[in-house]
Amino acid sequence: MQTFSNKPSAAVSESLPVLAGAALAVSVVGAVLALTDLASPLRAPFTLFFLVVAPTAAVAAGLRGLEPLGRAVAAVAGAIAIDLLVAQAMLAMHIWSIRGGVAAVAGISALLFLLTLVRRPGDRTPRRQIS
Repeated sequence: MQTFSNKPSAAVSESLPVLAGAALAVSVVGAVLALTDLASPLRAPFTLFFLVVAPTAAVAAGLRGLEPLGRAVAAVAGAIAIDLLVAQAMLAMHIWSIRGGVAAVAGISALLFLLTLVRRPGDRTPRRQIS
């Protein structure tokens, strides 16, 4: 008799931090390669990975109340929207550059992360009740 469980196995739950660290490392390398304009065959794929992962993680951090699948779909859609809006704004102002686009996406992603940290509902102090 085989039983099924919704709980992830120990191997999967132990490997998630390792995968997250690897994704962070690849993203940082992609951003550094794009910002320093180094010639490398890994520059394009790592930069593209950064442009997808950084805003996705930032948007997902703000959507803690959703179920995992809905959170992932909404975060990817938000990341694509952020990338497209940055590109559209830079093209409209005639200031498009790869370095500028990567820097703008990094700045927006960092701002979203900071807003999420500031707006944590569990860290708020209780309000005074007016009697």
